[in-house]
Amino acid sequence: MKRKLLSALSIFIGFLGFSQTEVYFKYDEAGNQRYRGTNSAARQKTDETKKTEETKTVASVQQMPALDEKSFFKQIRMYPVPVNDYLTLDWTEEVDGLIESVSLYQHSTVHWKFQQQNIPGLNRKLKINMTGFDWGVYVIRFTLKDGRVFSKNITKR
Repeated sequence: MKRKLLSALSIFIGFLGFSQTEVYFKYDEAGNQRYRGTNSAARQKTDETKKTEETKTVASVQQMPALDEKSFFKQIRMYPVPVNDYLTLDWTEEVDGLIESVSLYQHSTVHWKFQQQNIPGLNRKLKINMTGFDWGVYVIRFTLKDGRVFSKNITKR
């Protein structure tokens, strides 16, 4: 009897403790889930907030000058190519604000040999010591602040 009473009591507590919660999902334009939770106010985004986000995005894109890869490399000087000992890179003031980092890797092994963040102390010039590197093709890669990546092949002999 005691056992039946205990099981009935546990089932009763289980029913009282069980509650269903409504869960809301929010997705962006690409179909990625951005919100999952119980707050129903967060699931609906008003048109007003959408418009302000769109204007912020458009404003941030308009601040960056549109620069394609060809015109970017016209403002970058790499010498001497082919490289024997030191590769020297220098660039104009216009692209200095766009460059986030400069990297160098060996083409055949895709092994990073050099990475440098663009800091004001560089004075728009970078010198890479390649004396200990093997002969072959290397890729110099410029990562821009807007996420674009421009790269160029150089050879070491």
